[in-house]
Amino acid sequence: MTPTATTSDASRDQFLKLLVAQLRAQDPLEPIKDQEFTGQLAQFSTLAGIEKLNANFGDLLSLQQITQGAGLIGKNVTYSTADNASNTGSVEGFSIADGHLQLKVSGQEIPIGQV
Repeated sequence: MTPTATTSDASRDQFLKLLVAQLRAQDPLEPIKDQEFTGQLAQFSTLAGIEKLNANFGDLLSLQQITQGAGLIGKNVTYSTADNASNTGSVEGFSIADGHLQLKVSGQEIPIGQV
């Protein structure tokens, strides 16, 4: 199970527990109004949709980085080193570390931002 799915399930459980507690604690002479109840359900539905959208954007970003890295394999690139010198080398491979694309150039891992 993905962290987003776990978070979504936990949020859903918390919402339902809160809703049940609210219904139990309400004044029987003044029950919750339909509009308030519907508004709460709409807010929850919106939150669930946003969580799914965020997960999809994360997947799209990863796919874009993989595509970008794969497209650079075998190409010559110029990159900056830590001491601001420029080097040129052929891209041998790539990896994604902590959500950031790293190119393997001449046996070194180079962040894409330095290319």
